[in-house]
Amino acid sequence: MKKSAFLFFILSFLNFTSFLNAQKISDGESIDINGMKVSFNIANKESVEVGGKPFDRYKVAATVQNTSEKSYNIRLTSYPQIVTNTGIVELDCINATGAKLTSKKIQLKMKTQMINVTYSAYDKSGKMTTSILPVIGSYYFDSGDTISDNAIFIVPQGEKPDVTVRSLR
Repeated sequence: MKKSAFLFFILSFLNFTSFLNAQKISDGESIDINGMKVSFNIANKESVEVGGKPFDRYKVAATVQNTSEKSYNIRLTSYPQIVTNTGIVELDCINATGAKLTSKKIQLKMKTQMINVTYSAYDKSGKMTTSILPVIGSYYFDSGDTISDNAIFIVPQGEKPDVTVRSLR
């Protein structure tokens, strides 16, 4: 029991410290986080009704540009290797409802480097054939690179998206 309470405390503390590192960002604003320029823009707004209640639906776009001299790389050592930590920055919409399968956050992730692997195998007739299989070789975010993504946030009517951004690297 003591171990689980201690683990819960540690995980709560880590989550809280990552929340403290979040910075507020507004529509059309760009901020610098650890040598990365993060931009947030509202592309479209419309009013919708969800469950009989009025909401505002925003289509938003987020962009991150690596303005530092530092490159981020994850090189894979074997295939298949499962990599889940490819995020660079995360934008959280605090007042988003997530209704109608919409987003509450945007996570901008590293680019994927594909490698074509040539392999030989016998087909059903016994003939040797050569094929090409594309595989992921690495994930990267080099100096000067830009990554963009968009999402749809549904917020209470009359409110604008309340967005914070934090670095995942």
